[in-house]
Amino acid sequence: MGYVCLIFLSAFFLVSMTSESFDAMEGDALVIKCPPRSSYVRITWYHTDSNKIIPAEEDGSRIFSSKRFLWFLPTSREDSGNYTCVIHYSNNGTKEFNISVQVHPYKQGICFPSQIRYPNNTGRGKIVCPTFDNYKNATIIQWYKDCKPIQGERYFKGDKYIYINNPGKEDDGFYTCQFIYTHNGKVFNVSATRIFVSNVKYSPLPPQILFPKHKDVIEVDLGAALSLKCQARLGIKKQPIAVVTWDVNSIPVKYFDFSRFHEETVFFEGHDQEYYRETTLHITEIKKEDLQANFTCVAVNEMENTKATVTLQLKAQCKDGKIYDAYIIYPKSRTSEANFVENFVYQILPDVLENKYGYKLCIYGRDICPGEDTASAVEKRIQKSRRLIIIVTQQLIHHEDLAYDQHIALYNALIQNGAKVILLEMETIGTYEKLQESLKYIIKQQGTVKWKEPPTGQPQSSNSKFWKHVRYRMPLTHKTSRSANAG
Repeated sequence: MGYVCLIFLSAFFLVSMTSESFDAMEGDALVIKCPPRSSYVRITWYHTDSNKIIPAEEDGSRIFSSKRFLWFLPTSREDSGNYTCVIHYSNNGTKEFNISVQVHPYKQGICFPSQIRYPNNTGRGKIVCPTFDNYKNATIIQWYKDCKPIQGERYFKGDKYIYINNPGKEDDGFYTCQFIYTHNGKVFNVSATRIFVSNVKYSPLPPQILFPKHKDVIEVDLGAALSLKCQARLGIKKQPIAVVTWDVNSIPVKYFDFSRFHEETVFFEGHDQEYYRETTLHITEIKKEDLQANFTCVAVNEMENTKATVTLQLKAQCKDGKIYDAYIIYPKSRTSEANFVENFVYQILPDVLENKYGYKLCIYGRDICPGEDTASAVEKRIQKSRRLIIIVTQQLIHHEDLAYDQHIALYNALIQNGAKVILLEMETIGTYEKLQESLKYIIKQQGTVKWKEPPTGQPQSSNSKFWKHVRYRMPLTHKTSRSANAG
């Protein structure tokens, strides 16, 4: 659910997401490496959008994975999209790397893609062929500068680099290495382009907005919060002029009511010191007039400016006035022992219930925006939810004081409006004598749905008995065809 607000979850999850981008020419080979910097147990590759695992190589495989590597032999236009490598550590922790792939078609008069992903910032004359080390036994056959073959005594060619003797401003430009790679007897072409800038403090590039895409339409709910992110690449090294900001109907957000609209900006450097800025527009409550507005991200550096405009569209609403299918309640902890529970809540539950079956969940650390009054926000979200999902663990039993959202949820379930509760027993509890009386009462009435496998952090199959029991207790959605269990 790309439109939800993200706030501080925990130190573990703040550093758990990293992203990179790769460009390739149609028909070339492409090998991508997942970049873990420490020891790991295993790595799993997924198609991000479909959440399908990319398996190891089989006879005839064109796309396959092998440990740290994802292979396209060769690339095709439809390969453009997002891919995720998930690193699994021995302590049950995970880290995700989101990787964007763009495959460019060959066009007459255009030699190599214009979207350059591999800048060189040293300015000392040595230009290394990007990604060359990902291909075993590869051989460079030609170097190009601005699409023209490189020749002359000023250039010295190594096994994976080219060296320019006494480089000057006239040597600035785009350098492409073209090499061949052999796999299982088949020969593939590969090309990779790197920008070279002579010894200067910084270099601007034409601003490029990576997301959102121009004319994107984002589905929202009236009264719900929304976060719109815009990320742009502005140059090499820190730029003297670097602005990424949002306009609403061509008016800068800074002129709007801060209590409803406010921006949060961060900057960072990618590989080879590419300079990025990312600005998030937080909207605390979507109103009807927002559905008629244009939300425009503007990226500016000393070269020029570029824009991307998105609009909002109302999601189909059920007549019960609810926004969420379920509010998730789980025992919160600041210790590493909570890794499995948080991984289940923030990754496994959304992957299965939201991405596969079309439910809309409300998770405290994800769907409540900075600046909102916590108590009021929690109460409103619970009242707007059709179900209450409570994660039952040993930690929940040993907590004498319930969190505020647990108090409100149980009050709603037992007293106020009889909201339906789904109890997910993630650890073997045994007897329930030490549980709070309200929870014991609910368990006596309807029991729990038990997670049968050990807490390894791995999701069970979405067709397992566990998920079938969960879905049976959930309200009906447009992606399900169950005849029972209407909200």
